[in-house]
Amino acid sequence: MLRGLIKPAIMLTLSLCVLTGAVYPALITGAAQLLFSPQANGSLVRVNGVVVGSALIGQNFTHDEYFHSRPSAAGSGYDGTASSGTNKGPTDRKLADTLVASRADSAVTMLGAKRGQIPADLVTASGSGLDPHISPANAALQLARVARARHVDGAALQQLLDRHTEGRQFGILGEPRVNVLLLNIAVDSAFPLPRPAAPTISNSSSK
Repeated sequence: MLRGLIKPAIMLTLSLCVLTGAVYPALITGAAQLLFSPQANGSLVRVNGVVVGSALIGQNFTHDEYFHSRPSAAGSGYDGTASSGTNKGPTDRKLADTLVASRADSAVTMLGAKRGQIPADLVTASGSGLDPHISPANAALQLARVARARHVDGAALQQLLDRHTEGRQFGILGEPRVNVLLLNIAVDSAFPLPRPAAPTISNSSSK
């Protein structure tokens, strides 16, 4: 009787291995590539055919001509292997341990922010530590600096910012947000930085 049970058990195990280990993943992968190809391949962002990043992972922008991302969990970079979850919220006293003090000081001295009114995402990392978004309040605080560095009208830059502000998902989930990479690409396109002049070579003739 035991022998009669072993064969069906082995066949069932092998069938499930093939079904769940090969057939199902192949079907899901194929469907994802067919229906959601950009998302399935990492939501890569291209400029002139060159991959410049992903819409899902933040980047470290430091120049005044660009909007800056929120702090990263990996210090100065956005290393995906450094991502880790956190459940610290506004009522968690340990959240203060994650504040980037230099960011707060810079917001006051360079951006004209008032202490006590600095957007939280300007001085703290996100739950994943790799969030590519910032809040509209954070972006608005940086707008004057970017406009000044690019010598453009603040109102025109504000219109561009408004167009790149994403609303709540399905109208109810999350908060309005701005994807920093996509916004900076749009800023470069609308208000390109002047290219440095090519060096000139002077030819002198000796007498």
